[in-house]
Amino acid sequence: MSFIFMFMNGLSALEPVSSDISSTPRDSTRMKKQKDPDRKRTGWTFGILPSVSYDADLGFQYGALSNIYYFGDGSTYPEYLHSIYVEASYTTKRYGTFRLSYDSKYLIPKHRLTIDLAYLPDAMCDFYGFNGYTSIYNNVWRDSKHYTAEEGYKSRAFYKFKRDLFRVAADISGNIGGNWYWHGGVGMLGYLINSVDLDMLNKGKKPDKQLPYIDGLYEKYIQWDLIGENERHGGFHPYVRGGISYDSRDRQTNPTHGIYTDAFLTYTAGFNSQKFGHQADFNNLRFNFTFRHYVPIYKDYISFAYRLAAQVSAAGKSPFYMNNYWNTLYIQRVLYEGMGGGNTLRGLLRNRVLSNGFAFANIEFRFKVAKFHVKKENFYIGLNPFLDAGMVLQPYDIDENRLRETIARNDPDFDLNTLGDYFNFDRKAIYRPHLAAGIGLKAAMNDNFVLSVDWAIPFNKQDNAGWANFYVKIGYMF
Repeated sequence: MSFIFMFMNGLSALEPVSSDISSTPRDSTRMKKQKDPDRKRTGWTFGILPSVSYDADLGFQYGALSNIYYFGDGSTYPEYLHSIYVEASYTTKRYGTFRLSYDSKYLIPKHRLTIDLAYLPDAMCDFYGFNGYTSIYNNVWRDSKHYTAEEGYKSRAFYKFKRDLFRVAADISGNIGGNWYWHGGVGMLGYLINSVDLDMLNKGKKPDKQLPYIDGLYEKYIQWDLIGENERHGGFHPYVRGGISYDSRDRQTNPTHGIYTDAFLTYTAGFNSQKFGHQADFNNLRFNFTFRHYVPIYKDYISFAYRLAAQVSAAGKSPFYMNNYWNTLYIQRVLYEGMGGGNTLRGLLRNRVLSNGFAFANIEFRFKVAKFHVKKENFYIGLNPFLDAGMVLQPYDIDENRLRETIARNDPDFDLNTLGDYFNFDRKAIYRPHLAAGIGLKAAMNDNFVLSVDWAIPFNKQDNAGWANFYVKIGYMF
């Protein structure tokens, strides 16, 4: 369920005055309609969204965001000349978003420039282990609403750790020829990682409502040497990126026909420091590939869209907390995480599938069921049923015998007979696909500002024991 309060406002550039002084007001109106039969937007327009919204992974959100567009004389509509996005919000599960981003294809002629600054605190970041179905998810361990300690409940924070993410990114692209483009970018990702701050979360709560002080899965992975000393507290990682893309889409937001595909490499380094351990061990090179196809079925009312994507490690090693960060050529959403959640596999638990390399697909039918106008603004309502699928390509190497020896040495109180509650050592489980399906509702203004509500359900309860997940976001997923 979600409650959204939306306020829209548009500022148009002044229309030039006709030099024909004999024109009547009716003539002027007719001339204006002939000049702009498609109701193109000009000048500045913006959407302001103070919201109380809901995400199954992050909880109820409160805050405000705004997307400001400049269309100039309208000759490029629905493509904008400049876009500025500002957001400050927080959720009941203590996930924060403080972000400022800028996007333009016209500030530097014939080049696209995007700049992104973000601080994303997360008091209870999801962590379900490595390799998807290799790591068994036990909903009873975290579900205090339906189970007691005697029935197996451990803690709502059992599958959590604390993560603060700082991001600075600048990306630029230019045309090579035709629909081909080159891309380059630099940035910095700063992670502060630790155990969940139970004292902070329990402050002011009655004893029967407090989270128990027990080790969660993050702490166990540290004890079992699955998470190394040099990655347990995070680190700072500058990166440089380069690649190419092909883009024949008719528009950037909800295209009705065309292809977008890209391939690029990202080199990421790690800073050495006493606090974060030997971060230089995490210099790595990743390869990313994306293919999107938009197929018109009936004018711009019905279209078919799908996306194929993969991210693999080409050289080196990355820390566990970066293996769910999905690299992109330019940043449009707050955070791209794979796999699981509203940006990759809807319906799955956020970050459910954590591995060194992964691939996923999204398939959608998009319907514009109603178009209408409010004053100077163009609106439409859309529906899109979808199917999402993903799988591990490069798993973590978890050897059962070696793991048992490590646990016996570092965690002697752990009952090794219960190891099957944590791991499925069948190699076939690693590569089993993760599937989910659902439907989305879209409310769009001027073909750019899109309020999106998606509902999705996974095919396997190992991916989410709840009946379904809801996501309220801005924009189409791809």
